[in-house]
Amino acid sequence: MNSSEAGPAQETAPTSVARQPGFWGLAVGSIGIVFGDIGTSPLYAMREALRHSRSHGAAELAVLGVISLVFWALILVVTVKYVFFLMKADNKGEGGTLALMALAQRALGRPSAIVFSLGVCGAALFYGDGIITPAVSVMGAIEGLGEAPGMGHILEPFVLPIALGILVGLFMVQSHGTASVGRFFGPITVVWFLALAALGTFHIFDDWTILRALSPHYGIMFLASNGVMSFVILGSVFLAVTGAEALYADMGHFGKSPIRASWLFLVLPCLVLNYMGQGALVLSDPTAAANPFFRMIPEPVYWPVLLLATAAAVIASQAVISGAFSLTQQAVQLGLLPRFRILRTSETQAGQIFVPQVNTLLLVGVVALLLFLRTSSNLTAAYGIAVTGAMFVDTLLFFVIIRHLWKRPLWQAVLAVVVFGSLDLVFLGSNLLKIPQGAWVPLALGGSLIVVMWTWSRGTRLLTEKYRREAISFEDLIASLSVKMPHRTEGTAIFLTADPSVAPVALLHNLKHNRVLHAQNILLTVKTADQPRIPENERIDIEDITADFKRVTIHYGFMETPNLPAALAACKREGLKFDIMSTSFFFSRKTLIASPTFGMPLWQDYIFIFLMRNAGSPADFFRLPAGRVIEMGEQVIV
Repeated sequence: MNSSEAGPAQETAPTSVARQPGFWGLAVGSIGIVFGDIGTSPLYAMREALRHSRSHGAAELAVLGVISLVFWALILVVTVKYVFFLMKADNKGEGGTLALMALAQRALGRPSAIVFSLGVCGAALFYGDGIITPAVSVMGAIEGLGEAPGMGHILEPFVLPIALGILVGLFMVQSHGTASVGRFFGPITVVWFLALAALGTFHIFDDWTILRALSPHYGIMFLASNGVMSFVILGSVFLAVTGAEALYADMGHFGKSPIRASWLFLVLPCLVLNYMGQGALVLSDPTAAANPFFRMIPEPVYWPVLLLATAAAVIASQAVISGAFSLTQQAVQLGLLPRFRILRTSETQAGQIFVPQVNTLLLVGVVALLLFLRTSSNLTAAYGIAVTGAMFVDTLLFFVIIRHLWKRPLWQAVLAVVVFGSLDLVFLGSNLLKIPQGAWVPLALGGSLIVVMWTWSRGTRLLTEKYRREAISFEDLIASLSVKMPHRTEGTAIFLTADPSVAPVALLHNLKHNRVLHAQNILLTVKTADQPRIPENERIDIEDITADFKRVTIHYGFMETPNLPAALAACKREGLKFDIMSTSFFFSRKTLIASPTFGMPLWQDYIFIFLMRNAGSPADFFRLPAGRVIEMGEQVIV
């Protein structure tokens, strides 16, 4: 099998909607998953933006300017770009960078190296964001212990150990899934947003003139007054919209309408009220600029709000971790990564999966970040650059959709890219200034993953081309068998192959070394479509080649999990006669040998060999019965 024949997709929600709840059930569910990241931004976004202003938040213009910039970032980036425009570009209901890449490839009608490269970059940047989001969300909440009334000085030394403990515990329980508690994510996050709105409303009356900040000219005046520092401030303002891409990525899981309704009628108003309340508090008490969110919590409800903030941060982290698992499956399915060991943690809920290697890498990365950067202020310096990069990738792919799928005039496609791309580039440029402070971490991680994805996709392509050049056509094999038929044995042999037009290597080895041919032989190919799901009546193609050979092709969408035993059971219903318990599955396992004169550069060969050596077993990936699998080895020079 080639590497593009692999797992499901970017179902970033840890809970499933398989039981099809109603509209409002989906809307509440989306609040816990889609908006968890952006919902924890009030913990630190205002503080960081004010801290980077020349007056450190003491000047009235600084407060009005920051609130104005945050408000218009929420309107332009989240509401206009994602909610009103990009969510229209769905791949049969699915969203996300890789779904958009597949849609763009289909719109062009041919493979495009540029579109493919953009998809690779967007996926790699998501992982960079995935390491920082849990760290900054949980740390931002737990730092509230340092502001606790009467106890802050006592609890402050325990902030880092408690945050580490929560995050380590969160990663340790991933193998058990979140099915039992996932149904509470939405309601808890709804309560969190209502608490944000209540706190903001309570403090708006501290200085109701904060309403002036709704005018964009305050943001423009503020940036102009800060000169070069305005770019740094914009990087902090962008923290208020991190998580905006989740609206698009989770579209297939909850649907457009529930996500739009949740944003417009609950999340956006609650966020705006909270930021306005923080601004009014700082206008009335400039010392509150040091940590405006926790300073706005009344003492009688401080601990309940702190616990709620911690729960919201954990839920936001869980959504990102689950998204990394699901994106890994989709990347494998689309041929960007080798097969990983993927475990299902629920037999009834589609989104419940666990990828041990990815979980371990995220855990190590998050713990290392916390130990190295230690505070949410330092973490926010590394936060945002991966998100802005992924957003810019979405904008570029959106151009292809407008021009080639929607068939709009070139000027409309260019206008959309210029408008949205300008916003992305401004924020991207401001976040690039954070590189010395830690933004190099997600860039380094993303760059490493781009090299891995590029090496894997290029290596598998070269390996496939080499295999086709050296392979024996199936017609020639049939002709040779008609001249000299080997010994026949009972039962069915299924040979997994990426190219059914040539003789599978495992079949040739079986004939050469075992000198037998089964009574029935099936050439089985799994193909991944550029659409999320394949209708059941289009999943299976069965073709008779000769009396001894049949060709079976099983089609999956890039959001589906291959399950060959289930597909073969459907084949039996289509008239294919075989007994699974007397069937043997054959596939070849390649041992690669690096060569400086063939294929990729030697350093890339070694990376590809390492990835191939550590790829998951096809038997496990396709859920084949363990006792019925036979591997035929071969050495290949790459």
